[in-house]
Amino acid sequence: MSSATPITVAHGDGIGPEIMAACLSILQEAGARLDIETIEIGQAVYERGHDTGIEPSAWESLRRTRVFYKAPITTPQGGGFKSLNVTIRKTLGLFANVRPCASYAPYIETKHPNMDVIIVRENEEDLYAGIEHRQTPQVYQCLKLISEPGSRKIVRYAFEDAKRHGRKKVTCFTKDNIMKLTDGLFHKVFDEIAAEYPDIENEHWIVDIGAAKLADSPEAFDVIVMPNLYGDILSDVAAQIAGSVGLAGSSNIGANYAMFEAIHGSAPRRAGQNLANPSGLLHGGILMLLHLGQADIAQRIHNAWLKTIEDGIHTYDIYSEERSTQKVGTKEFAQAVIERLGQEPSTLKTVKYNISEPADLSKFDIGDTSKVKKDLVGFDAFICWTGSPDDLAAKLDGVQTGSLKLQAITNRGVQVWPGGHPETFCSDHWRCRFVGQNTIPHTDIIQVLSNIADAGLDFIKTENLCKFDGKPAYSGA
Repeated sequence: MSSATPITVAHGDGIGPEIMAACLSILQEAGARLDIETIEIGQAVYERGHDTGIEPSAWESLRRTRVFYKAPITTPQGGGFKSLNVTIRKTLGLFANVRPCASYAPYIETKHPNMDVIIVRENEEDLYAGIEHRQTPQVYQCLKLISEPGSRKIVRYAFEDAKRHGRKKVTCFTKDNIMKLTDGLFHKVFDEIAAEYPDIENEHWIVDIGAAKLADSPEAFDVIVMPNLYGDILSDVAAQIAGSVGLAGSSNIGANYAMFEAIHGSAPRRAGQNLANPSGLLHGGILMLLHLGQADIAQRIHNAWLKTIEDGIHTYDIYSEERSTQKVGTKEFAQAVIERLGQEPSTLKTVKYNISEPADLSKFDIGDTSKVKKDLVGFDAFICWTGSPDDLAAKLDGVQTGSLKLQAITNRGVQVWPGGHPETFCSDHWRCRFVGQNTIPHTDIIQVLSNIADAGLDFIKTENLCKFDGKPAYSGA
């Protein structure tokens, strides 16, 4: 037997301590080869003045073990407290959030008895970069950031994970018919990397109709890879239509660290009552064992859990008089799983894991953009202004320079000058596009901004307009 693998464990808040105790008892009885370090995170740490919910000593443990098995936590209400999950994901570079969503019909109610989908969600960027501003009295902004390295890592991971698990198809969801640059980049990277895996079918869906298809016919999908926001929303949808959000676990994978958890919250109203279902966190533990190369133990636990569900031994959240034989508490459910270690289900599909090694992260190239030619050709000045488009254009007429001319004014993405329509509603947030004939220096932009300020106009932000390898890299007016 191989030596035990160090892991860091946090028991969390609310139902966290109960379900973690239940899961650890199952893992230990199944023979998981683990050397456990325990840390404190969550509400008590927030209340001691750590706005991220984690103390420096806890980071030391995570750096030693590189593997984090985490129960849900409670974030105190009110401002000033940061998301612990987002902090950990970004600090440790956990770029891939993987959430398997399978149905367990007829023992757990679902409209989709043949569902078996893995959601692979980008975990670090997109709107979750958390860069927001109030720019005018009327308008707020949240920046959507999609990078080529981030896209390459998550798409590559989706195909590698599909290959490891014997999956046949990877689907990409984006909204690149609207967000042609950001989601367009994600789609482009998907197509490039998909071509390297000829044995795995690939397809792309626009996210809105893809989400509708997922909710209606999830059996049409196998592995789905998405940018952060879509993946966050649709992984919960997928878990719920499979049977219950409370059953789903997730892994957060990076090149050097990994975190495993349930996808549900701390449910403080159920805490201390021996009611909570530990299945979501247990499935997180199964994913952890696969990551650690202990597929034999993962398979043993997963099949025992399936046998328990098949035998109708259910916690309150999935109990029904038609499908269940016994309603049990958290401890009793864990004991039932332990008693079935070594058994396999007879109706539900038996799990067989043929995985001995983690995913190969050496292939996670981030692309080479070092030879891309970048030319500055203009800029957008965003101005806080209350009035008509024509009046604003008249005031801007005097701020132009020899190299930069006012080309267009938009309001919330709609062109309102020249050739605007009187029916268009305008807020106090205006984008004023200045474009040069050729490549321009930054000093020309500074001069126009100085002229804008001298004209008594309040500019709130600028965005440079560039061409990369001769192609415009900005949306139209």
